[in-house]
Amino acid sequence: MVEGIWLKPGQVAERAGVAVSTLHYYEQFGLIESRRTSGNRREYRRDTLRLVGFIRASQTLGIPLARIKAALDALPHDHPPTKDDWARLAEDWRADLDERIERLIALRDNLGDCIGCGCLSLTTCPYVNPGDALGKEGPGARRLMP
Repeated sequence: MVEGIWLKPGQVAERAGVAVSTLHYYEQFGLIESRRTSGNRREYRRDTLRLVGFIRASQTLGIPLARIKAALDALPHDHPPTKDDWARLAEDWRADLDERIERLIALRDNLGDCIGCGCLSLTTCPYVNPGDALGKEGPGARRLMP
């Protein structure tokens, strides 16, 4: 890592709105990095704040940490990501985000019809799944799955 402004875990946690234990978890998972001081205390590069913001925003959209990690692994680790680095990440995620949006719209528009009745693809549904045709495709709410 290059030299720059380094922050203590408590500073990053406060600014990012997470617990210090969350930072440690993210670090253990390989999402962020720290360095150790001569006193063996963690310090985070200031741009870690942007990474934590990205992680939290992605999590609120239901994106798994493994997918987030794969995206972050594509960013440089020896210096803060540039605007172009973030633009490449955004372009790589565009299709996935578009698909998530479509699934959310389908869930919103079909929630009352598909899940609201409570049958969830039982053979007794003559309206949206006669003869449990969707049940042959696999478990779960098939109309709402990719």
